[in-house]
Amino acid sequence: MFLLTYSYNNKESVGFLNEEKTGIIPAWIVFQGAEDLDMLGIIEKFDTIELKEIKDIIDTYKETIKLNEVKVLSPIPYPKRNVICLGKNYLDHVKEVKSLKNVNSDIPQKPIYFSKIASPAIGHEDVVNSHSHLVRQLDYEVELALIIGRKCKNVSVEEAENCIFGYTIANDISARDIQTSHGQWHKGKSFDTFCPLGPYLVHKSNISFPPKLKIQSYVNNELRQKGNTGDLIFDIPAIISDLTTGITLYPGDIILTGTPAGVGAGFNPPKYLKPGDKVDCLIEGIGTLSNTIA
Repeated sequence: MFLLTYSYNNKESVGFLNEEKTGIIPAWIVFQGAEDLDMLGIIEKFDTIELKEIKDIIDTYKETIKLNEVKVLSPIPYPKRNVICLGKNYLDHVKEVKSLKNVNSDIPQKPIYFSKIASPAIGHEDVVNSHSHLVRQLDYEVELALIIGRKCKNVSVEEAENCIFGYTIANDISARDIQTSHGQWHKGKSFDTFCPLGPYLVHKSNISFPPKLKIQSYVNNELRQKGNTGDLIFDIPAIISDLTTGITLYPGDIILTGTPAGVGAGFNPPKYLKPGDKVDCLIEGIGTLSNTIA
């Protein structure tokens, strides 16, 4: 089940992709009274209908909106809270970032969290503002993003999957020079347009748990990152269990799970982004998130 937020006839709406991924079934067809609900509202309402019933409606509804006639937006254009991020959560990425100032190459013993301002979050085929008057070392990071589906706190590893709604792709755009000069990661990761998400939000029923998916990024069609989400140092059950110890998560909260090796800063010399570059982030079973740099 693939959900998306889209603009059609100058109106922002939420819908489901049909099986062929060529058409959209508006969410209000599935959920009565959902005409004005955004994705956060749909997530909160989702468990009021049996999953099989939702799938049956999607499979039988024929009067779809053509996908090529809409503008696909970020699945959650305006997250209620900062995006929660995991740093240094792939072993190969830990090794490659040792060249960055204020970043050591020790394998984390506990998850490294930071947050990222992303309101609004941009979507598929949107433009990333390079802020070139301020940033000289612009980087990319393809990441599996998980979306929380229900209010949860003090969750056990065994209960973690029950808290998830689904998954999407994120590109954790990073200003490395800002990141290192400030001695912390928040500002260099939070410039406007630095959080592309999408193109779709895939319901957890489509993906085995914990996800073991191929994850890649390309810059101007050159393969840069190649990994598998099964190689996380701290896997998704561990992340949710640890993060919710003393912290309440809410429906629609977004967690970026980390990035594999191959970021621009990891090359010698570094391969940072510049205006005109195109970045494609791919995750098996979800799709491709593409953005250009301006």
